[in-house]
Amino acid sequence: MLSRNVKRQLDLIYIDAGGGHRAAATALSEVVRLQQRPWDLRPLCIQELLDSIDFIRKSTGIQFQEVYNIMLRHGWTLGTAQLIPVMHLVIRMFHRAQVEVLAQHWARNAPDLVVSLIPHYNRAIREALTRACPGTQLVTILTDIADYPPHFWIERQDQWVICGSRHAARQARLLGLPEERILEASGMILHPKFYRAPELDREAERVRLGLRPDLPTGLVMFGGEGSTEMVKIARSLNASQLGIQLIFLCGKHQEAARELRAMAPHIPIWIEGFTREVPYHMALADFFIGKPGPGSISEALAMRLPVIVERNAWTLAHERFNADWVEAEGLGIVVSDFSKIGEAVRELLSPGRYRALRAQVAATRNWAVYEIPDMLEKILAMRHEKDFSMAHTAPVQHDKPRPFV
Repeated sequence: MLSRNVKRQLDLIYIDAGGGHRAAATALSEVVRLQQRPWDLRPLCIQELLDSIDFIRKSTGIQFQEVYNIMLRHGWTLGTAQLIPVMHLVIRMFHRAQVEVLAQHWARNAPDLVVSLIPHYNRAIREALTRACPGTQLVTILTDIADYPPHFWIERQDQWVICGSRHAARQARLLGLPEERILEASGMILHPKFYRAPELDREAERVRLGLRPDLPTGLVMFGGEGSTEMVKIARSLNASQLGIQLIFLCGKHQEAARELRAMAPHIPIWIEGFTREVPYHMALADFFIGKPGPGSISEALAMRLPVIVERNAWTLAHERFNADWVEAEGLGIVVSDFSKIGEAVRELLSPGRYRALRAQVAATRNWAVYEIPDMLEKILAMRHEKDFSMAHTAPVQHDKPRPFV
């Protein structure tokens, strides 16, 4: 086993297209810090590494990663299944330049391990590492429940993959990755704060926010970027007679927050902009409404909230499987359009249905953020111990917090 007194450098590659990649890097860094592993973690944004060859920024002043965020904020997501291959083509056009820039970076700053938390660029990362520091392993951690092939997360190359679902692991096998290079975690990476039950009086905190202490409470969230869909949901449920109240976490979408605050409320509503206190707000809720993003769904499930998500032509192509997964696992309700949100809420809150969904959600166990550091430590050790066996080495034991119940 690698000596825990030897400091090793790990590069964590993330991107700020959406909030999930940086959030996963931050959560993983926090657990490594809490476990006092002898690692020097270096978070690196791929946009910053490749900014010198970003022709989108040079032409428009808008960073390549920001194009995705603009699409999310404005709901310009129709046709993403056709757009993704075009984006891949653009990325491939600059492949050689990407490899050159990354290789130059790692020639100056050679890491012991590179952990990619991003899709699209893993081929360029692998080739750059091979050129600049042969022997350095690449580990790709999927922050999506499933891959969206081809050339999304998993490439047919010298690459370890850590999958948060059985389906993603099967995809890696079908692509031809060796079995020993496919590692399975029990879910998506979540920040440790989602595993600590907030110490609060739910009824008192609801009252403090201007909510009723006794009404079923829905939390509406569309990731860090927010969405105008929140306004559609608010108008529909505000006019309903369902006897509910709502918490809206609008993220960076200031326009959506303004429209919600301008609306005449007929039900109790609390509106919040961008916040890092998502666990607190989820602790006050009884169910979740939002897009089928892997992070939002996983956070809701960790806080024991059944979910209502949408799946249609406007759903991001690489997130459609997530809605299928929610339905197949019995973790919530999938609607074809949020115009039907009232019917979905009524169904979810019917006593028998809610009890069944809540029980299924409570049975889920996701320890990924605590499992992955052990996996990374084994991979690090393999570089230094020829006879190291993934199958027969016991993991380093660390205390895990009790799950939120």
